[in-house]
Amino acid sequence: MKLKQKVLAMILAGGRVDELNVLTAYRPKSAVPFGGFARVIDFPLSNLMNSGLERVAILSQYRSYSLINHIGIGAAWDMIGRYRGVSILPPFQGAGHSTWYRGSADAIYQNLDFVQYLNPEVVLILSGDHVYNMDYREIIAYHREKDADMTMACLEVDMNKAHRFGVAKIDNEDDERGGRIIQYREKPSRPKYNWASLTVYCFKPQALYKVLDANIREDDSYEFGRDIIPRMLSENCKLFGYKFRGYWGYTRTIEEYWQTNMDLLGADPKIKLEEWGVRTNMEHRAIRDCQPLKIGANATIQDSLVYNGCIVEGQVEHSIIFPGVHVKEGAVVKDSVLFFNNIVGHDCRLQKVVSDVNVTFGNDVIVGDSVQEGFPDHEATVVGWNNLVPDGTIIGSECTIYPNLKAGKLSQKIGSGEIVR
Repeated sequence: MKLKQKVLAMILAGGRVDELNVLTAYRPKSAVPFGGFARVIDFPLSNLMNSGLERVAILSQYRSYSLINHIGIGAAWDMIGRYRGVSILPPFQGAGHSTWYRGSADAIYQNLDFVQYLNPEVVLILSGDHVYNMDYREIIAYHREKDADMTMACLEVDMNKAHRFGVAKIDNEDDERGGRIIQYREKPSRPKYNWASLTVYCFKPQALYKVLDANIREDDSYEFGRDIIPRMLSENCKLFGYKFRGYWGYTRTIEEYWQTNMDLLGADPKIKLEEWGVRTNMEHRAIRDCQPLKIGANATIQDSLVYNGCIVEGQVEHSIIFPGVHVKEGAVVKDSVLFFNNIVGHDCRLQKVVSDVNVTFGNDVIVGDSVQEGFPDHEATVVGWNNLVPDGTIIGSECTIYPNLKAGKLSQKIGSGEIVR
């Protein structure tokens, strides 16, 4: 039996992260556009495809439509066939234990009938909202070699950042590849070790069934990091940490999301989409049918990713531009990420802006570069989708503009750090 028939991958893809505010107002974090053409969930899906693992379940809850529309039938990732496929598993109401997913562990628990029906030898549980390139066959091989109950992929992070993650202490066994997990803390205020969990877990099915059942019966919260891993450690289960050495993009906050996009740029980018073999659904938003990029006679594009379907007549520098964006003559776009179908009017100036789909910036608009005292290293200004920014509007740094604002809601001048709802 081939590896792909022995492993079931389950992607936790339904959550919303408040720190991404308006970008997740109408979509789960995993469906947030990324890199000029893709979605964040394309990274674990492409990793699975490139690892030869093509039996996948996606657990989705929050505003699932955009995610379901993007996944389709899984054809973009070659997941169609007798032993291949993508199943979307939303929460359901019915007899027995059924309700909204109350946490990552509860989401898996509510779908154990699905898991048991497929009867895998390994259950691979992944987060749907991280940007990285990993061959899952390596962690699965390590998991089997150690006869582990659970193996967790870990990345060594700076100690001063470790408080933001679930972190493990790993002994020196097999130092290069990994070792036994002997301690684990979820987001400790004063961390003493710094191997951060990547939310990539390999489980023995029976160990998973047992610990989930105990968690549901005895605990008040239902998360892998907060509840499942500590419980397994207390019960002396065999837990191993697999040491991952590659790039890992964390996109929990707007600043991290912006920086991870910027890591696509430069002479030697940290994220290499073509080399990583990242695929997306080219039918979603009709990306494959876009006209070729049009560049005006006076336009300049420097250190940027600008895709088919765009018209650039102004200046684009160090930015990510999705299909359907029109940068008009005289406009300057720097250090920005513009989602599908934005229009940037004549003589606009956008700097460090993340703009969701269907936003029109009128003529002479300035957004994001009016750095005031107290904003020396300013974060990105975020503009929610379906907005019209009137001619001459000035919006400062670190602002948040909510989606679908009614006409007249935006004043002509918005100071740095303001939130407009």
